[in-house]
Amino acid sequence: MDKITELLMTSKEVIKDCALSNGAIVAANSTKKYFLKEAKYYKFVWPRDAMYACMAAKILGINIHENFFRWCMKAEGWNRTGLFYEKYYINGKKALHHFQPDQTGSILIAIYNYYKNNKEEGKKFEELITKSANGLCNIWDEDHFKLVTQDLWEERLCFPDLKDNFTYSLAICAKGLDCADKLIPNKKWEITSKEMRCVLLKNFKNNFYRSFGKIKDMRVDASLLGLVWPSELIATKDKRMKKTIAIIENKIVKNFGVYRYEHDEYDGWMYNTKVNRKKGAGYWPLLNFWIAIYFLEAGNKNKALKYYDKVINDMKGKKYIPEQFFNNNIQISVSPLCWSHSMFVIVSRKLGYI
Repeated sequence: MDKITELLMTSKEVIKDCALSNGAIVAANSTKKYFLKEAKYYKFVWPRDAMYACMAAKILGINIHENFFRWCMKAEGWNRTGLFYEKYYINGKKALHHFQPDQTGSILIAIYNYYKNNKEEGKKFEELITKSANGLCNIWDEDHFKLVTQDLWEERLCFPDLKDNFTYSLAICAKGLDCADKLIPNKKWEITSKEMRCVLLKNFKNNFYRSFGKIKDMRVDASLLGLVWPSELIATKDKRMKKTIAIIENKIVKNFGVYRYEHDEYDGWMYNTKVNRKKGAGYWPLLNFWIAIYFLEAGNKNKALKYYDKVINDMKGKKYIPEQFFNNNIQISVSPLCWSHSMFVIVSRKLGYI
């Protein structure tokens, strides 16, 4: 418990440091002395990462959400479209222009997480909720998005003419619209959310996989854990989900370390060379915490602890949780990563350590 207590303290430090005075919540505050200078510069805002940071901050009693939600309404292009894109500079300008639909769904989930028990107070962000939910509905066309979309790992695309969707992304959008509807009842949001859920559910028979449509990507991806949490789209007892977990454990778990997908090569790049070496990924602590959440939801605490303890044990002699753990002393990871610390806080709460 000493190590867990220490990590909870550093998690609070990291989340506070990543929540900037202007409201931006960055993936990593690369300007801090403790940030590993040889690692990739990560002082950008990914709305998705910020959602998980907000969830963790609420658990820790850190009030960063209102400043962030106000920052969101100043993000480039949002006032016109109601949509959030891949990532942003801290001043709100787009750093990259790829459209990831789950970023908008994530913001709606984050708002609901704070105001589900006080909907009247949540109405102070009625504009953010309304424009974002309408933005998602406006680009949805019965069974696919009207825009080219990118996956959360920023490596693959889905296309309107192929009517394909990334499974994680669609689940988060369905959840986000459901959250918006619960805060401010709106028939259009309710119908679109249900339509997204139906489209997703009817396309899988045996197990879930990365993307579906006219052309399917049937490879397994750790983001499929999001179908259980936080989207709450699929129950842990669902036979397709059980089969998916079995495939995940068989194909992308090594010694209880969870990787993003098979043959993942991403290992960041050396800051001084700006070259992505792609010499093989390490396992991702945040994914270990994510699968631990799944097993806790499934009532298997012993299995959850094996994944949780894997990270705790690998943290010996370390103060901050990185993006990846490598099995050598050569490859360098971003450290600390706010998303890693956020997931640690969330699962620690579910384990009863907070």
